[in-house]
Amino acid sequence: MTPYQSIRKRMRTKRARGRRGVALILVLGSLVILTVFATELQERTATTMAASVADRDGLKAEYHARSSINLTRLLISTEPIVRKAMDPLAQAALKKPLSQIPIWEFTPLVLGPFNDAAHGDQFREVTGVTVESGTNLGLTGGYFEKPVVVAEEGLININASVAGDPASVRDASQRLLGLFGQSVYNEYFEEPDADGQNSDQPTICAAIIDWSDFDEVQARCDPLGNTSKGTEGGEDNYYQTLGLPYLRKNAPYDSIEELRLVRGVSDDFWANFVDPDPSDPKKRTLTVWGSGKVNVNSANEQTLLALICAHAPEAAMCNDVEQMSAFLMGMSLAKQISQGLPLFPTAKSFVRAMQGKGKGIGPLFQTLGLEPVEFKNTKLLQRSITTESRVFSIYAEGVVTGRNRNTRTRIHTVVDFRSANELGAEPEEIDGGEEGKEGKEGTESTNSGGSSTGSSITGDLSPDQIANALASDPLGVIIYHRLD
Repeated sequence: MTPYQSIRKRMRTKRARGRRGVALILVLGSLVILTVFATELQERTATTMAASVADRDGLKAEYHARSSINLTRLLISTEPIVRKAMDPLAQAALKKPLSQIPIWEFTPLVLGPFNDAAHGDQFREVTGVTVESGTNLGLTGGYFEKPVVVAEEGLININASVAGDPASVRDASQRLLGLFGQSVYNEYFEEPDADGQNSDQPTICAAIIDWSDFDEVQARCDPLGNTSKGTEGGEDNYYQTLGLPYLRKNAPYDSIEELRLVRGVSDDFWANFVDPDPSDPKKRTLTVWGSGKVNVNSANEQTLLALICAHAPEAAMCNDVEQMSAFLMGMSLAKQISQGLPLFPTAKSFVRAMQGKGKGIGPLFQTLGLEPVEFKNTKLLQRSITTESRVFSIYAEGVVTGRNRNTRTRIHTVVDFRSANELGAEPEEIDGGEEGKEGKEGTESTNSGGSSTGSSITGDLSPDQIANALASDPLGVIIYHRLD
């Protein structure tokens, strides 16, 4: 080997040694890239899968809640049938017709067979009936919490003054001041609002009324019931002064949450006088649905106290903390004793009980040391009372159980039964007046067989007729629906 060849060989050997490990580096680099790609793909796939599972469980939970609502609507619609069946017994025992039975209070028990096995135990324990042999019963992979039903007529309706006439404004203001206008609550209104403005009880009362009425005249709320309208204009001054991006609505409240936009309705006001316990809707005191009358059988203790103080602002239970506490305790005790049955068969019986007269709850109040109430106008009070509820809020929650978590969906639905037919009754014929009658007669006369077409609804229907037909649904009409 020549010296030149030896030198070249040594150089090749040196270069070969310098290239050692390059393949390993390339392999390691490729593995790193593939690992990053695989990890990213896995994360994306896992995220997509988790989102899909969450959507699936959320949809299932929503329909569990919807099932709860529809079953509750069905149960409420059976109340007239149940009352009709029990009325002869009530007539024989009590010598008077039976008031509306709050059948909705037994919703968790009655709906037990339609829930999962764990939540149907109460039904089996109370009735001794097994439902395993039934079909289309029970839920798998989830359940619904016991629905909460609130009779909206048992609350104070802040839409009652929408018409703006003196009588409506007077009634609405008296009830609002009956709720938070007593002197024992003055301390809640001594501090300025969050915006630095001072709002006392009459000011907030007037602001609540002015938000929904149609006129441009400011309302005036007087604790003694001397309610009137003030000067024209000026209702929007407060909102303009603060630079808020809205003015008063001049239309009915659409939801109770809208009340938070009104002057003086702070978080403290809300927690004390509107919704004291968000986890228990039955403690709510105000509503925007239902009629203007208050159902004294379904109203909670605080609402009943507000109704009393609206018509007797100088009563002891409206101005003395001990008397107030005794009344709230007495009403709570009476409801426990009655086991869900109505306490007051008529409006007059409620008035007499508060006056310390009659039987039943009146003597209980005397035992607790409650002073009789002297109402300013008993007839006016009786006209503002009802013992029937036709609009209901249903709070339902559907749950889907998973391996690592539970998916929950909450629904608040308001159902109006005021135009509903009795369950099982034949639908009422839609009468469109003389024109509707002529249309029906014409359709029947042109039938080839000379007989009716078999439908009680014939011819063209006006929008009002269609609305009336839809409103006659025995399960009521949904007028508010909120999904959380």
